[in-house]
Amino acid sequence: MRVFGIAGYSGSGKTTLIERVLPQLAARGLWVAVIKHTHHDFDIDQPGKDSWRARSAGAAAVLLSSDHRTALLTEHRNMPPALDALLDRLPPCDLVLVEGYKREPIPKLEVHRAATGKPWLFPEDPHILAVASDVAPPDGFPRIDLDAIPQLTDFIVDHALSRSTA
Repeated sequence: MRVFGIAGYSGSGKTTLIERVLPQLAARGLWVAVIKHTHHDFDIDQPGKDSWRARSAGAAAVLLSSDHRTALLTEHRNMPPALDALLDRLPPCDLVLVEGYKREPIPKLEVHRAATGKPWLFPEDPHILAVASDVAPPDGFPRIDLDAIPQLTDFIVDHALSRSTA
C-alpha cells in the first residue's frame, strides 16, 4: 500500500482534484482507496434504522453489509483515530489518497486557488512536494496546473510512498 496526501484549505478543490485523478489511476490498473478527513460532525446512518438504533443503544461499532458495499460506523467518543489506524482498516489496495490530515508526515500535493484568499501551506510543511494551483507559488516552488490531470496523476504515482516508509 502506498500513501499520498492532498492538502489545502476548504474550497481549494481537493475533492475535485481527487475526483479527476481517480479515473486516470483506475485506467492504469490501480486499486485506489480514499481517506477524507473532515472537521465537521457527520452521520451516514438514518434515524430509526436498525444500525442507528444499535449505535443509539450504545454499540461502539456497527458494520453494515450488502451485496454491493460495506460500511463500518465506529463511535470515537472524542478520541479520533490516527491516520495509521485508519489505513489498517482499509482493504488491500495499491494506493491511498489522503484528503486532509495536513499535519501528517506523508508526501503531499497542496491544492491552492487564489480565489480562496488563503495563505500557502507549503512554506510550513516540508512534506508538500509541489502545488496544484491556478497561480504560480512564490520562490519558484514546483507547480502543476490544476487542469493538467495526466501530469498530476504521474506526480502522485511517482511520489507516493510505501506505507512502510511513510
